[in-house]
Amino acid sequence: MAIPPELRARAQAWLEDDPDAADRAEVIALLALDEEGPLQERFGPRLTFGTAGIRGPLGPGPSRINRATARRVAAGLAAHLLDSDGDAARLGGVAIGRDARHRSDELAEDVAAVLAGAGIPAIVLPGPCPTPLLAFAVRHLDAAAGVMVTASHNPPADNGLKVYGADGAQIVPPTDTAISAAIDAVGPTLAIPLAGAEDPLVRRVGGEVLDAYLTAAAGLVPHGPRHLRLVHTAMHGVATDPLLRLFEQAGLDAPTCVDAQAAPDPDFPTVPFPNPEEPGALDLAMSEARRIGADAVIAHDPDADRLAVAVRERTGWRALTGDEVGVLLADHLLRRGTGAERLVVRSIVSSTMLDRIAEAHGVQSATTLTGFKWIVRATADRPGTTFTFGYEEALGYAVTDLVRDKDGLTAALVFADLAGELHLAGDSVPGRLEELARRHGLHATRTWSVRVPGPDAPARIAKSVSSVVDEPPTALAGATVVTVDRPAEDVVVLTLDGGARVVVRPSGTEPKVKCYLQVVLGEIGDGAAGWLAARTAGERRLDELQEAIRVATGLG
Repeated sequence: MAIPPELRARAQAWLEDDPDAADRAEVIALLALDEEGPLQERFGPRLTFGTAGIRGPLGPGPSRINRATARRVAAGLAAHLLDSDGDAARLGGVAIGRDARHRSDELAEDVAAVLAGAGIPAIVLPGPCPTPLLAFAVRHLDAAAGVMVTASHNPPADNGLKVYGADGAQIVPPTDTAISAAIDAVGPTLAIPLAGAEDPLVRRVGGEVLDAYLTAAAGLVPHGPRHLRLVHTAMHGVATDPLLRLFEQAGLDAPTCVDAQAAPDPDFPTVPFPNPEEPGALDLAMSEARRIGADAVIAHDPDADRLAVAVRERTGWRALTGDEVGVLLADHLLRRGTGAERLVVRSIVSSTMLDRIAEAHGVQSATTLTGFKWIVRATADRPGTTFTFGYEEALGYAVTDLVRDKDGLTAALVFADLAGELHLAGDSVPGRLEELARRHGLHATRTWSVRVPGPDAPARIAKSVSSVVDEPPTALAGATVVTVDRPAEDVVVLTLDGGARVVVRPSGTEPKVKCYLQVVLGEIGDGAAGWLAARTAGERRLDELQEAIRVATGLG
């Protein structure tokens, strides 16, 4: 189909205001092709800026991440900061980091040039770095904000920009809407003032920020070897060097790295999808673990803010769920400390076992909406509490308030401490999981996601979620629905009798509907046979619950 005149005009207008030669060449080629589809994909609805920043496929056009998008986001952020403070000289600057994805370097440089061009100091961290380091740097450098160029665990073709406030946490309303409005008010891209690379307002820091982070993080665990054999994969991301340095500084034995995945590679050639939650993502690491007789696998996503764990059980190797890792870390940290003022936090989609563990330790627990921007701020509504631990089931953990975001590096350190302590005592991580289940009940959980393709995906996703909101089922898989809650406009929580629960919501970063399932079994038979039978029963009940919610939502 030929390109409609209105679409051609939009593409031509973009072409005249695009600062990147390669992107302009792509638009010119698409116009010459004279086909509507490829151009409509790039010049459809504009990517929107929200509480997670902005993220999407790379390429020209308002529906893509590109240098024009980065400049406009930076200009909007600059306008917001200046409007809030009124004096660029008083602002502490903006810390800027980037991962190793395609075009991350040039996007970060554009952000720095725009901020400095607005009179705001741009503090650029060196080279590709983990997202947790940028979050740490904001407070460490006393910056007014932070920008991280990353798409985390998205596909190789994606990139994005994530914005942090002066408190080192991701922005929340109304700041996000104010920045979004400021972005919308930006004039022509090519008219945005830019500072030169040598401008004194562009400050390039060295390794001192990473050194400060590693020194503080290493103090989270007792110093000394654990004689634990770990395998680590960075999944072609940025975790390898900082993790090895962190373990060395803490006195822990260095893990064996999966060589094929240790160095940054934006094409992620050995994994179909660079997300450690995805099937097959840990195959190389578990193969290496079997080869060397390792005790556990630790894995990071490309920007190192998430941690995945696999362990050796009686029946072979198994990747733990995010909920299993979450309750393990929480229990370990609570065993090591004292004080009723301690607060542990989970998202609404994460296992309620954390609440039971907190109660058993005599500490407080809290539940927030999904996203670490809420988790790390939970103490604000609870005066007198001290943040001790927070997690969400999607492999995100905060084991300290050193970083006010999820941090896969410090989480890996604390997990290694836990696993090493158990190893020295003749126990194991699977053994601790069984102990917790026998004490607090087996909480079997599962995340079931359905990717919705096509340009009408948002409408179809909204329809699936609203179908549960408008006509909630009275029963699922033979269990009565006791309560129906709607903690946010697009989130539905169905609580069933017996401790079962279903949460339905759209993904915040991908065209997916996500369903979070939980069943609780209070009775576990004696010995290994009883434990295996309980786990099998839990998986069977999850299968039944998944099928029931599939029918209720019309998904799958």
